[in-house]
Amino acid sequence: MPMIAVETQFGCLGVEEIDGAITRLVWNGRDEGLATPVLQEAAAQLRAYDEGRLQQFDLPYRIKGSEFQRRVCDAMYAIPFGDTRTYGELANELGYSAQAVGRGCGGNPIPIIIPCHRVLGADGKMVGFSGHGGVETKVALLRHEGAASLLI
Repeated sequence: MPMIAVETQFGCLGVEEIDGAITRLVWNGRDEGLATPVLQEAAAQLRAYDEGRLQQFDLPYRIKGSEFQRRVCDAMYAIPFGDTRTYGELANELGYSAQAVGRGCGGNPIPIIIPCHRVLGADGKMVGFSGHGGVETKVALLRHEGAASLLI
């Protein structure tokens, strides 16, 4: 699978594509295979996000897995830049338990682009983040988006 590496303040991010859709984002990414137009656009959008020039990614993505996983990822994707939701709020919206939504967030294969960092625990508590650096990276992403008032 082709991957493109993008240096950001959050680390070197690697974005993978399969058949014209983004399928995965990893930390400590590397360039691998042909840099397709979709990967080049993903790299450009990640750089713009990193530089504060982009608030909403507009990339084709495909989530492997269950309908539940796709619904949770779509709900996270809809959370606006600089805003947050709790696991409970997403659970109410989707009709699942907060614990199930937490597992779905943790299974997000495309962090940052699908902004699981915008999902918080009850009462805005900072809980897990599956990306490199864990909660510290989650905090850095929220600060980058101007949601730092939540962190005081």
